[in-house]
Amino acid sequence: MKLASFQVQTRVGRFTRIGAVQPDDTIIDLSSAYAALKAHEGEPQPYRLMEALTPPDMKRFIEGGNTALKEAQRAVNYVLEKLAKVGAQHAVPLLEGPQGESLVFSVSDVILLPPLPHPNSLRDFILFEGHFRRSYDAMGIEPPEAWYKMPIYYKGNAAAIIGHGQDLIWPSYTEKLDYELEIALIVGKEGRNIRREDAEEYIFGFSCLNDYSARDIQMEEMSVRLGPAKGKDFGTAIGPWIVTKDEIGDYHNLNMIARVNGEVWSQGNCRDMYHSWERMIQHVSMEETLYPTDVLGSGTATRGCGLEIGRWLKPGDVMELEIENIGVLRNRIVRR
Repeated sequence: MKLASFQVQTRVGRFTRIGAVQPDDTIIDLSSAYAALKAHEGEPQPYRLMEALTPPDMKRFIEGGNTALKEAQRAVNYVLEKLAKVGAQHAVPLLEGPQGESLVFSVSDVILLPPLPHPNSLRDFILFEGHFRRSYDAMGIEPPEAWYKMPIYYKGNAAAIIGHGQDLIWPSYTEKLDYELEIALIVGKEGRNIRREDAEEYIFGFSCLNDYSARDIQMEEMSVRLGPAKGKDFGTAIGPWIVTKDEIGDYHNLNMIARVNGEVWSQGNCRDMYHSWERMIQHVSMEETLYPTDVLGSGTATRGCGLEIGRWLKPGDVMELEIENIGVLRNRIVRR
């Protein structure tokens, strides 16, 4: 499934929901759809089960594990079967929840949020050798051999997540704003000291990730062998949705593209990662617990940022990352 977090306006206010994005650019509200399914099956308290298995919050939903995912798929199938029987143009009265709530929305009628607005944590790696070497060249530092021994990461600001269609606010302290072409892995299961051969079991899904960077202050911070901090913590974009592991295909081989104002600036593929997704999970969980909704970023694809190609973002730019089998993550750069 492609899982989105979104807001919908109603007569009594705006509500946050989670949904399954369909090929026709509609979203099936998973919570309401599951309540409708359980009511159809004769459950006397469908909303109580909905709150336990398909709550309208992505973090809680992912924490529900495989049972929640399977029940959500049943709810989606229920709605799709109803649509197929009566035709989409006549389906609305038949596709209301037990309390009259809508089950299907057009993507154009809702506001997409970060698919995971409040992840448990954010760790961003540096896994592409070409980017790794160029980054150290730019700082005038010899690349350390330790990078080849283990996947290295920093801990980012999980409270500064933005989503598809949201503005990235230009930090007042930088003149060199940069993008980073990355993929995010979302952890779906708690574990500690995970073996590499078991690591796939802990992957929930993937999303696009843009680790925006203030390069001038970042370089100053890291010159003292600490950070990055203010160079990164002002905003990380994730979206437009999460594609579950079973649907994304070969997640070791996904094409990656970055565009600015429609012009391709960077291209890559995650098959060029020096350390694998499984190695990342093994390393992070070494004497440390991984939790559902932890986000692990791949790091920047080779030539996947302005630092490597000598170009910087400007106010008003429209930044897009496109990852094969996921979609397009778009943000406008706004300077206040």
